[in-house]
Amino acid sequence: MQLIPVIDKATAKQFIQVAVKLYKNDKNWIRPLDKDINEVFDKEKNKAFRFGEVERWILQDDEGKLIGRIAAFINKKYKNKGDDIPVGGLGFFECINDQIAADLLLDNAKHWLIQRGMEAMDGPINFGERDRWWGLVTKGYLEPLYCMNYNPPYYVTLFENYGFKVFFNQICFGMHVQQPLKPKIIERHAVFAKDPDFSSKLIKKNELEKFALDFTTVYNKAWAGHGGLKQLTKEQVLIMFKTMKPVIDEKLIFFAYHKEDPIAIFINLPDLNQWFKYLNGKFDLFHKLKFLWLQKFSPNKRCCGIVFGVVPEWQGKGIDAYIIGESALVVQVPTVSYKEYEMQWIGDFNPKMLNVAESLSDTFHTRELATYRYLFDRLKEFKRHPILA
Repeated sequence: MQLIPVIDKATAKQFIQVAVKLYKNDKNWIRPLDKDINEVFDKEKNKAFRFGEVERWILQDDEGKLIGRIAAFINKKYKNKGDDIPVGGLGFFECINDQIAADLLLDNAKHWLIQRGMEAMDGPINFGERDRWWGLVTKGYLEPLYCMNYNPPYYVTLFENYGFKVFFNQICFGMHVQQPLKPKIIERHAVFAKDPDFSSKLIKKNELEKFALDFTTVYNKAWAGHGGLKQLTKEQVLIMFKTMKPVIDEKLIFFAYHKEDPIAIFINLPDLNQWFKYLNGKFDLFHKLKFLWLQKFSPNKRCCGIVFGVVPEWQGKGIDAYIIGESALVVQVPTVSYKEYEMQWIGDFNPKMLNVAESLSDTFHTRELATYRYLFDRLKEFKRHPILA
């Protein structure tokens, strides 16, 4: 076996092809867009390069066949609550079902990280934001959502045999869109719906500046300062909204207000993978046109939750039920194509958000992923991610 660093367009293409070859007979795998993978390793596209570095490798067998790949990275901004040592990351791991091959890939990442002063490695994670390419699937090997990791079950054995332990589990909740809400949700919604001081609005693509400001207000009150999350500016959010504009469905993004003040957001999108799975990883002009055709003539039956939040002064008062009830009035109608709903993962260290997800309706676990950690000092006590208060 031979490890080969990715140093040019040819090896970068082989990095993509490793997954294509490994999953060619897996009916549930959806090939990611090549550009989405490549942009992670593009200094012009990925802002994580401001704070770190990354290296990646492909693995060939003695006959020159592609049998694995891995990326290792350091990011000065990567830190979890309770961490008292520098932690690096590994991701984009793919490998045949062979422990020797897996160990070679993982050893290589470990030694690269040790050389850069790291004392542990987490994986598989992303060199960037946590809403993409994060975690190893441990339960529910279903078609992945857009930019969600997917892997065969034997990866769990490869990681745990190497010595990785679960740092935290990532739980995804789903529900059937037409499933009636629980009576408790309906009752709470009715209270606010009768009060003229409360209102809800659907996003409008021709008013993105206004909704970007409202999103910024709720986000900065609800999340900024927690877990290292930074304040956002309206300008940053507006850029994000404009980027999302081609795939925004105005029936899926909700804002709640007390008088004129934004107090809650419920951001959902169509699952792009339900269209992208027909593009074979490509997004050139022809495939963009094909995507637009699919978007228009192939109704998407799956939508996914991206962000749900309530400002602190209204938390625990039923506003979550109000905005969920408002959304049900819009999407639970016969003309809406969506049948399946899945939320982005919630860490098992966050019981408050888990309780919110479980209280919505008859939700169920669609899949679970895990963020694993490997301590380089094998005698050091292993600690899981601490529970958030």
